[in-house]
Amino acid sequence: MPGLVNALLIVAVVVVVIARQFRARPVATGRRWWLGPVILAVVALREPGILDAHHRTASALLLATEMLVGLVMGAAWAWTTRVWTEADGVVWTRSTKASGLVWFAGIAVRVGLYAVGAAIGVHQDSAALMLGLALTLLVRAGILVWRAQSLPSAAPAGGPTRAYGDGMARVTRKEGV
Repeated sequence: MPGLVNALLIVAVVVVVIARQFRARPVATGRRWWLGPVILAVVALREPGILDAHHRTASALLLATEMLVGLVMGAAWAWTTRVWTEADGVVWTRSTKASGLVWFAGIAVRVGLYAVGAAIGVHQDSAALMLGLALTLLVRAGILVWRAQSLPSAAPAGGPTRAYGDGMARVTRKEGV
C-alpha cells in the first residue's frame, strides 16, 4: 500500500507543480523555499525499497541516473523560466513553452529509465521517482531564488515590463480597524 500512496503523492505534486508553473507568481525568496522538496525527499528516503535487494548495483545505477535526471531537469526548468521585477520591487516568475518541453523530456527519460530497469529485472519502487522529483524541485527553487536575488530591486529604467495578467482587474482587500 505505501507504493500506491507514494504514486498518488507523486501524481498530486506533479499536477500541482505543472498547473502552477504557467501562472505568474512572486518568487518566494524567504528562508524556507527548500522545505517542500526536503519533506518530499525525507518521505522518499523513509521507504525501505529504494534499492532492489537482488540487483543492488543495477538498482543503484538507475537511482544515480534518476538523481542526475532530476538535477538536470531542475536546472533546465529554472533557466527556461522567465523572471522579472515589477515596479514595486517584487520579483515574479512564469514558466515558458521551453519549460513545458523540459517537463516532457524529463518524463520521457524517466519512463525510459523505468523500461530499462524492467527489462533487466530490477524492481523499482516509487521512492526513487519521488526522490528525483524532490531534487528537481529543490534545484529549480534554488536557482530561481538565486536569479531573483541577483535582479535589481526596481524595474529597469524603461519602466515595468509587461507580464502575464497585466490589464486584469486587481482585487484588493480593505483592512478592518
